[in-house]
Amino acid sequence: MSSRFSNKGRLIQTDKPIKFHFNGVQFTGYQGDTLASALLANDKLLLGRSFKYHRPRGVVSSGPEEPNFLVNLGK
Repeated sequence: MSSRFSNKGRLIQTDKPIKFHFNGVQFTGYQGDTLASALLANDKLLLGRSFKYHRPRGVVSSGPEEPNFLVNLGK
């Protein structure tokens, strides 16, 4: 993961990697990561496009209040 800070956060456990898929591509995050923080750490900046004009959308916040990030979760 190329964009990680050297001083990790309190909740992220780098000894417990988790693999996940986003738009058909496999990424790696860590236990304690949010989906937004794991995607940012993997240099994934374009997360979607606006409905009306198809403008690029990225992360504004990295919590559940993120306005530009609609996802379906499942296995």
